[in-house]
This record gives sequence, structure tokens and C-alpha cells, in this order.
Amino acid sequence: MSLEKTRKKIDEVDDEIVDLLNKRLELAIDVGKEKKEHSEIVYDPVREEQIIEKLAKKSKGFPKEGIESVFREIFSVSRKAQSPIKIAYLGPETTFTHSAALKQFGTQAEYKSKDSINDVFLSVEKGETDFGVVPVENSMEGSVNRTYDRLITSELNIVGEISLKVNHNLLSKYRLRDITKIYSHPMAIAQCREWISKNLPKAEIFEVSSTAASVEAGTLYLNSAGIGSELAAQKFGLQVVEKNIQDLSSNYTRFLVLGRVMPKKSSKSKTSIVFSAKHEPGSLFNALEPLKKHMINMTKIESRPTRMRNWEYVFFVDFQGYVEDENVVKALGEMKKNTALLKILGSYPEKARFE
Repeated sequence: MSLEKTRKKIDEVDDEIVDLLNKRLELAIDVGKEKKEHSEIVYDPVREEQIIEKLAKKSKGFPKEGIESVFREIFSVSRKAQSPIKIAYLGPETTFTHSAALKQFGTQAEYKSKDSINDVFLSVEKGETDFGVVPVENSMEGSVNRTYDRLITSELNIVGEISLKVNHNLLSKYRLRDITKIYSHPMAIAQCREWISKNLPKAEIFEVSSTAASVEAGTLYLNSAGIGSELAAQKFGLQVVEKNIQDLSSNYTRFLVLGRVMPKKSSKSKTSIVFSAKHEPGSLFNALEPLKKHMINMTKIESRPTRMRNWEYVFFVDFQGYVEDENVVKALGEMKKNTALLKILGSYPEKARFE
């Protein structure tokens, strides 16, 4: 078949895709009307995950990542047609948290950049935005403590999680050999330290508040560069001098989606809780034993100071299962008897730990 004929067939397929997208949008609008009648929220993370999982399994050639990317944007357009949603995220624009929010909610949501994790929580708590996106842990650097601390005091629920591969790039207007100053967020510097030592050993390093701020600084000063995403390079008009300069290729950050509702059960749910153990021998073992007893798989445990008394701690736990599952209900009931405090932070669709 000639190139011209093949392209003609592709054009025909594209026309069919557009017609089907329009039909899908009409149906999505009808769904939005029904949701409004029943006072249901527009964003349904469980339903979206089910659709992506089903279509990814069905696809014979198109990769899963591509299926997810395409349908996240379709969902975004559909939600906007039903009722636009507002998303608060830890800014500024073009940070990795912004990228994670875009990955989850698409380009058609209304985004509100916030200066701190606390501001993201407050924005959702006050109803200024519908959902918030905050970082909670990085595969190289560990937990984001401010997010954990705020989860203790907030009435918001975790309604979803996002796993984002973090690719650090050296961005500049200058050639690599001419760069003498690097501006970056401390975490990005830590994750790229070996590469910087090897390739720019004499460069001065300046810490700034975010990866976006580092890229902006890279546009202002002579022979300077920033470390950031390709999204940031596009916004600030910089060249990607070197791609993927992080010391480890498997660098992922996990983000939480915060909301005022509790999602429905999914085919693979995760539940997050926080508890404090009683001050007696074996208290931590006793608190966790019901999870083993009821065959519940714990995927993470993290301790944090209570910030109320010295040397007292709370424990954050993630486990597989939905909060209303019979075995989970029994386990949590028994855990309450063995803890001084137990709070459910959310039950939500589980993503691969670090995809």
C-alpha cells in the first residue's frame, strides 16, 4: 500500500475517533445531569480507574501509559462539560506537583497554585477548591513530613493517589561547558548530586524554594541553569541541555489527592489510617496484630512525633482493602481497643506503589 493510501486510511480512522468522542461527550453530559439529580460529585476516581484498567487490558498494541494519558484528558473534558472542578496544588506552576495534578485531572480542570502544603489543605477545607494534590513520599528521599502532620489535624479524606516518575533535566540558555551557577530545590540537588559533581564540579549551587523557581532563576543570571521538568523548560523558554540527570533512574514521587468525600469501593482499594499506641509494653505489636489476624496486607508504616509531647509518636499505616470490607471493619474495631487514637484518613483506588 502506498504512503498516500495509508494516510487516507488514517484520516478516515481519525474522523471516526472524533465522531465517537463527540458521542461519548453527549453521554457524559447525560451522566452529569443524573449525578446532579442525585447530588453526586463529578469526579469519580473509582470509575475512572476501572475504565482505564479495562481498556488497557483490551488494547493489543497501544501501550497502557498511552491509554491512560488519552483517557485522562477525555475524562477532563467530560468533567468540564458536566461541572468544572477546581484543583489546588503545591505550586508554583510547572512543579512536579503541578505535573502530577495534570496527570490525574487533565488540562481542562481549573488549577489553583498554592504556596505551601498547608495552603492546599486550607483551600479544600474551606471549599475554595474541590480537590487538592500534595506530595507525600519520594522513592529516594523518603516522606514529606508536612503532609503527614497535616493529615492528623485535617477532616479531609485521601480520595486518590498519583505516582509520578521524576525526571530531572538541566535547563539553560547556555551550553553545558559555559554553566557556572545552578539554581535548584534542595531535594532536586540531592537527587542529582553525583551527576553535578561529575559534569559541573566547579559550578556554584544555590538553593531555591521550588523546581519552578530554579528554572526561572536560570533565565535571569549569566551562565546559570536550573533543574526542572520539560514542562518548565517550555514555559520559561529554556533549552534542555541534559536530560535525566538524576542519579537513580527509578525516581518516583507519590502524591495524594485530597477531598471532602469518601470514594466508593474499587476493584483494588487501599486504606490509610493514623494511630497512636498506648504507653505499655507490646503496645505497637498489639495495635497491629488485628491486621495479621484478619489477613490484611500492610503496605507501609511510618512514625511521626505527635508534636504535643516529647518522645511520643503516631503511626501512619497503609493497607490493602476498603474501609467497609468485613475483615477491615473487624480489624479496625479491634485496633481501636488497643490504641489511644485511631483515625481513618481515606479509602481510595490503589495505584502501583512506584509504577
